[in-house]
Amino acid sequence: MFSEKKEKNPLVSERNIIGKNTSFVGDIISEGDFRIDGKVEGTIKTTGRVILGISGSIIGKVECDNADVEGKFSGELIVDSLLTLKATAVISGEVVISKLSVEPGAEFNATCAMKGSTVKELNNGKTTKEKTA
Repeated sequence: MFSEKKEKNPLVSERNIIGKNTSFVGDIISEGDFRIDGKVEGTIKTTGRVILGISGSIIGKVECDNADVEGKFSGELIVDSLLTLKATAVISGEVVISKLSVEPGAEFNATCAMKGSTVKELNNGKTTKEKTA
């Protein structure tokens, strides 16, 4: 007659925003996405995406899955998947990525390392190693 309702916890990606007139000094660890339009000095570590807006700046270390940069970044940037640099981006420091997309006009003054090679499976079952650029 009465059924027990089980509480479901769907995976919801959190969105964290650091606004235009906000400065933050310290370390941030989260599983959610970040949009930064203000200034951050410190470390950001997330399994989500980091979006650095045109008015935003980061000085420090960022570790994330994906990143879109329009503002200024200085420090160490580690991106597990795709780093996208918009035309207004200014990057300096050390960058470790898997994939890189750069729009004309972006300033990229950093040492850059692309993570290893990927293994691609062909239709006939043989595997080959493919180096990323």
